[in-house]
Amino acid sequence: MMRVLVFSFFCGCVFFFPERSFGQGKDTSIFAFPIQLDEYTLQASRDGWDIAGFIQRIKNDTTFYKAFKNLRITPHTASNDIRILGKKNEVIASLQSKTKQNISKGCRSMQVLEEKVSGDFYNRKKEYNYYTAELYAYLFFTEKPVCGESNVVAGTENMKGKGEMEKRKWQLKQLIFNPGSKVAGVPFAGNKAAIFEPDVAKMYDFKLILAEYGGEDCYLFTAVPKKEYRNDVVYNELSTWFRKSDYAIVARDYSLSYKTWVYDFDVRMKVRLKEINGQLLPSRISYGGNWRVATKGRERAQFTTLLNY
Repeated sequence: MMRVLVFSFFCGCVFFFPERSFGQGKDTSIFAFPIQLDEYTLQASRDGWDIAGFIQRIKNDTTFYKAFKNLRITPHTASNDIRILGKKNEVIASLQSKTKQNISKGCRSMQVLEEKVSGDFYNRKKEYNYYTAELYAYLFFTEKPVCGESNVVAGTENMKGKGEMEKRKWQLKQLIFNPGSKVAGVPFAGNKAAIFEPDVAKMYDFKLILAEYGGEDCYLFTAVPKKEYRNDVVYNELSTWFRKSDYAIVARDYSLSYKTWVYDFDVRMKVRLKEINGQLLPSRISYGGNWRVATKGRERAQFTTLLNY
């Protein structure tokens, strides 16, 4: 349970659209709640741009998930900067390293090129003393060669008969790639995270505008809580940039926080992608988090990952 909770705080950053679409105006809206359009998107809809069709295409988008699947099969180097902070935001433990992923005969392996550690980042057995570090390693480091992976985005996984760790990994994937839906095993905040369900969606303002990212025109979709509901929701912001030319996701920002007697958290994360040889791949990931779980001390951490291909 502890690991699942921290997974949710650490990785609840990215989302897909729900099983409904939306438009603009009384007659064209098929989303349960209004969405604000800028001058460009409003004019485009008047000129015949099918907003509902746009949402229909992107709600089942797999480009973001596939970008991280591509990472598993692509040689790259990574600059890793993880910092554990004290009560006054001073650095009490850290890891700065440079790693290289090699691909050979269908297997990936990781080579540590540089590493600098401070504080009690590791224990005497070189195990991680902090959950943020442990989860970072789970997501980005490879201790032993891993074989047989692909970048194919499969359908829904059947968790029946799976072990506890496999179920936790599945929950982690759901939190990463579909946190707009309910995920079993995350107490108290599960329903609050389903921002497209009518009882939660009414607490948010939605916006779709034209915005530039990386020198390309994009559609920027944002969801922010209405002022009167800011203390009642999990997501403080969800922003996604869809490339106009093909609706591929190229960037996401999120901020979320929640507080119960069992736990509280305040997390911010930004993910950037770039196209390499026709494939989208993560290029920069930044995280800042402050969370506490009952029986455990408060943990404050920051990390930045830079990926080069």
